[in-house]
Amino acid sequence: MRMKLIYIIFPAFFLLLLITNTGCEQPKPPTDSTVTTDNIIGMLSLYTLYTPVKIDIMPLTEFTSANDTQRPKINVYVSLLDPYGSQIKSPGKFRFELYEYIQRSAEPKGKRAIIWPDVDLTNPVKNNDYWRDFLRAYVFSLPYEQAGNQDYILQVTCLCPNGKRLSTEFTLRQTK
Repeated sequence: MRMKLIYIIFPAFFLLLLITNTGCEQPKPPTDSTVTTDNIIGMLSLYTLYTPVKIDIMPLTEFTSANDTQRPKINVYVSLLDPYGSQIKSPGKFRFELYEYIQRSAEPKGKRAIIWPDVDLTNPVKNNDYWRDFLRAYVFSLPYEQAGNQDYILQVTCLCPNGKRLSTEFTLRQTK
């Protein structure tokens, strides 16, 4: 009889314990802030893989001559490259400097001829104005005063929001 009583009381006690310890409440998300911070840091480190690491002046860059309505200018095509070599769009400040080209010299970059005001492309609307998606590059039109048949070296520097400074040079030849 005692064994029968244990077989009846034990399952009833177990059922009562099961009912009182479980409920319909949804599990609460963890309130530990380190989990959230780790996720944010993980996501940010993923995006840093796609920041610019190199700047390139495309060969389309050229002098354009003056006409009745426009001054002479330099059309500059600049692309930013990620670590994988893909052309990307990114905020930044662009600085353009033009130097005289010295022929047959170990250091062909001579005296600085022009420095233009920095172009700030950290604003998304302004960034879109300069971006040409079909080229995957930025296009800048820089006015200049034509000085004979002089060749130049164009230096472009991009100051990235992450503190990186990317720079490149391109030899501009006057076309006849």
